[in-house]
Amino acid sequence: MNLNFSNTQIGKLRMAGLAEGISFLVLLLIAMPLKYIAHLPQAVKVIGWIHGLLFILYILALIRVWLAFKWSFKRLFIAFIAALLPFGTFILDAQLRKEEQTLN
Repeated sequence: MNLNFSNTQIGKLRMAGLAEGISFLVLLLIAMPLKYIAHLPQAVKVIGWIHGLLFILYILALIRVWLAFKWSFKRLFIAFIAALLPFGTFILDAQLRKEEQTLN
């Protein structure tokens, strides 16, 4: 995974996607087990809030890219679904990185 983010709309989407994807995995793999195994529901509350904010940032960045690059609705939908699947934004990042390199 290339962590060099440009200051373009796609670079910002990639950064938001990476942050959202990591927070989603932390929520699923750390906070949820802490809630149900260790009986620490506060972990889900804190990480859930962080993840929710990062999800909103991802959606805003996605809308900006959709409008700026006139993506099809299908492509927008696929990028949205990527945020709902574990590792989805990481897979999308590889495609976005290639697209970003062709624009530069």
